Amino acid sequence: MKTLVITDSTRGIGYGLATSFLSRGCQVVVSGRLQQSVDEVVAKLGRQFPAECILGQACDIANYKEVQALWDAATVRFGKVDIWLNNAAANSVEQDFWEHENDVIDTIIQTSIIGTMYGCKVAIRGMLKQGYGHVYTFRGWGSGGEIRLGSSLYGTSKAATAYFTKTLVRELKSTPVKLSSISLGMVMTALLAQSFRPEREAQIRTFVNILGDNVETVTPWLATQILANNKHGAHINWLKPHRIAGRFLMAPFRKRDVVGGAKTKEGQQQNHKTTS
Repeated sequence: MKTLVITDSTRGIGYGLATSFLSRGCQVVVSGRLQQSVDEVVAKLGRQFPAECILGQACDIANYKEVQALWDAATVRFGKVDIWLNNAAANSVEQDFWEHENDVIDTIIQTSIIGTMYGCKVAIRGMLKQGYGHVYTFRGWGSGGEIRLGSSLYGTSKAATAYFTKTLVRELKSTPVKLSSISLGMVMTALLAQSFRPEREAQIRTFVNILGDNVETVTPWLATQILANNKHGAHINWLKPHRIAGRFLMAPFRKRDVVGGAKTKEGQQQNHKTTS
């Protein structure tokens, strides 16, 4: 039975992954910044899956001691960590860089870059001691050098993560620890919806409704791929070129409302710009 730690897993993609792994018979450690959110998710998951397979631990991913405590809690409860998913990230409203408040800049850098680095450091050190394990980072817009006006913060965080990932893959080559990356494509969550500029929402909505997907569509596929992957330096990519081409070809004939569904869920839940 595999044991997984998923950062920022009280909502969105992280929660979808937690559900998908539990449904595949795994042991899952869910985490988020707020203990109340973690407790609520653990209770919710416990009504669907065996409680002995679920552990919740509050963790600010930008706090190294708390990240270490997350690892320690997982190993005390389950004895090991097979897979560590650095899912936590932050986004912002699309606008020119100089218009961002300093606390927004700090949050994105600390969560998406520092948090990923701390997660990798803690997981790698722990897995080197246990003699095995697989760590994953998450790519996004900017990882391949893409540029979108108004997304300087998010894009920079993902470009940094891409470089960091490539370097770690080489550094870990002669060790028993594997590291790979995941590209989600455009998954419609409240976090993504919050980045829309009001004056551009109609344009972005059209684009996202073509290329976007719901959490419930993507995360089961990702879970299957992650559990099957034993390759170091692999890249698990949901939105591959052939899928992109097919979406645009079918767009005139197939109407999708990915944004509308996410907006509805957003209104039913408490909104957070960073990890809950």
